[in-house]
Amino acid sequence: MKLFIFFLSSRISLDTIVIAITGYVIVFFSLLVLNWFFKFLPDLINIKWKRAHKRLGNSFITQEKNISGEETAAIAMALHLYLSELHDEESGILTIKKTSKTYSPWSSKIYGVSNQIKKT
Repeated sequence: MKLFIFFLSSRISLDTIVIAITGYVIVFFSLLVLNWFFKFLPDLINIKWKRAHKRLGNSFITQEKNISGEETAAIAMALHLYLSELHDEESGILTIKKTSKTYSPWSSKIYGVSNQIKKT
């Protein structure tokens, strides 16, 4: 009841509340539809393969294999070694040479300052 009185006393109108609730419902429904879509996407993709195996007389067997931690570590190490071979070996030594800068009027700021607007 206090919440209803708060809404009446504030600048929030009933139309604003309806629009907000409608927006929340649309977003929630969209997320729910996306969840269902991504949940059933593998089944939709496998329909073609199931039909092809039924035509050929093969049974379509889906096996879910759990990969152990050792196998995952071996795959990760193989990928790391392969990708590290793609780059050149560098020495890691930086050479810094100090160069003397000659005067150049192109970088001089005095020419920009001398053109001031004269007030009369």
